[in-house]
Amino acid sequence: MNICFIGGGNMATALIGGLLGKGFAAEQISVVEINADNRAKLQHDFAVHAVDNLAEGVAGSQIVIFAVKPQQLRDVARQLVPLLNGQLLISIAAGIRAGDLARWANNPAVVRAMPNTPALIQSGMTGLYALPAVSAAQREQAQGILAAVGETLWLQDEVMLDAVTAISGSGPAYVFYFIEALQQAARELGLNDADARRLSLATFLGASQLAAGSDEDVSVLRARVTSKNGTTERALLSLGANRVAEHIAQAAHAAAERAREMGDELGTQP
Repeated sequence: MNICFIGGGNMATALIGGLLGKGFAAEQISVVEINADNRAKLQHDFAVHAVDNLAEGVAGSQIVIFAVKPQQLRDVARQLVPLLNGQLLISIAAGIRAGDLARWANNPAVVRAMPNTPALIQSGMTGLYALPAVSAAQREQAQGILAAVGETLWLQDEVMLDAVTAISGSGPAYVFYFIEALQQAARELGLNDADARRLSLATFLGASQLAAGSDEDVSVLRARVTSKNGTTERALLSLGANRVAEHIAQAAHAAAERAREMGDELGTQP
């Protein structure tokens, strides 16, 4: 199984590293990357075949992974039309619907994937949706590729990928935002920068691992930490009074709406 990546940015790099770590050979992977410095880095770091033209990159591939910006996807797909011969196409571009990519590339075997940045450390979460033309074997191939960088979740309805984009795709930014706020509070309470960072990161990591390893709902875990008339209760009452949970939900809805808008805006292109 030979794989061609169109684009050699961070997510492509994460996937390449994950695949090599799972036993794929560098000879099975090619990357089309227009930036010469990035090509050199890919060749140096992974010993993969990095080129600057589509024909050479796609030749001999069974799978093509689009790792370009959503605004670039249509042009790249249309350029690929004469070069494709039944390959499985996997897109990790946010918002672009699988049917639109299939139409642009004149190829119905499309899997749309929404990974997130923790894939860079093989701790990602990826939502997946396949068009009906994707065979069972091709679904397994897509699963194997994205599972190389973390967990996967197959969806029966493509509309749900907008929700995945809002929750896990954009979600790391929400987490970083919360950590930033916690660090700022720690500094305001008198801790130095290094200690504020260490406390905030360790607390978030430990709590996440505790929740991931428990069969109980996170609301139960939260209640266990919250003693009546204690410090945690006071903090949670403040969060509730400021409607923090509601605002977080509103932010996720806004992200999902933007994903839908991107699909509408870019998908209307012929």
